[in-house]
Amino acid sequence: MQKIALTDKIVITGAAGLIGQNLVVRLKDAGFTQIVGIDKHPTNTPALRAMHPDITVIQADLARDDGWQDSFKGAAALIQMHAQIGGLEWSEFVDNNITATERVLAAAQAADVPYLVHASSSVVNSAAVDFYTESKKAQEKLVAASPIPQAILRPTLMFGWFDRKHLGWLARFMQRVPVFPIPGSGRYIRQPLYAGDFCAVITACLQQQTIGAFNISGQTKLTYIDLIRAIHKAVNAKALILRIPYGLFHLLLSVYALVDKNPPFTTKQLKALVTPDEFEIIDWPGLFGIRATPLDEALQITFHDPRYASVALDF
Repeated sequence: MQKIALTDKIVITGAAGLIGQNLVVRLKDAGFTQIVGIDKHPTNTPALRAMHPDITVIQADLARDDGWQDSFKGAAALIQMHAQIGGLEWSEFVDNNITATERVLAAAQAADVPYLVHASSSVVNSAAVDFYTESKKAQEKLVAASPIPQAILRPTLMFGWFDRKHLGWLARFMQRVPVFPIPGSGRYIRQPLYAGDFCAVITACLQQQTIGAFNISGQTKLTYIDLIRAIHKAVNAKALILRIPYGLFHLLLSVYALVDKNPPFTTKQLKALVTPDEFEIIDWPGLFGIRATPLDEALQITFHDPRYASVALDF
């Protein structure tokens, strides 16, 4: 493969999501000048365009729309970030994790894109069984079967700027309520990964044209309740952290889902939260030549950076 230059075209699918938004910032900071971002979100995609008028932004549903395929022509690399993470309907996960991936890979192959970085997930090695896990496993199999030279990256739970779900949503929630509930004991091991570090890994893949599959787990293992305490401290929240029985937490989520068809946290995600998973930690800082940001420092950047900490995307 020919070395990727800073002036080469880089295409990012799912560019308006958590990692896509972070990645655009980091690629621009690294000097890349020809970035194409594709996403279907009706408000976050225009927000990406407004924040970065110097890149090409295409709003399209990769599972259904056409026309975006032309943007793959002449691309030096494709970074595949699109994914359905939460939701209540299996069809949503099929559309966004499977059908869209089939179409993107076909378009990349037709355009002779020479290199691919795919954001998979640690859940492909999880004991959990839910819509997200099963569809991400299917998605990774599609990518692995593609003839395009590729790096497959399996991150654990991520946080950072533009986090409208996950830890970002939890941080905003605990700043608005007097009591923050924890399901059960809260002693579930988490390995949070800072989005800035994951973007640095992706950038290194482009520069090194790395081939293979890599488990990019957070370097720090801590319990869920200790992670919540760290976020609580980072945002100076006043909410009382309170453990409540798992069954009651499940019931509250079930009731909330009756009034919100796109809830920020579902019963399936609750089950995944308490599944006893611990993921392999490899020396990805050494492998990719980057520094792993300590958790407390990463939380401070996430919630207090003057450029992007205050930017709130739609759910």
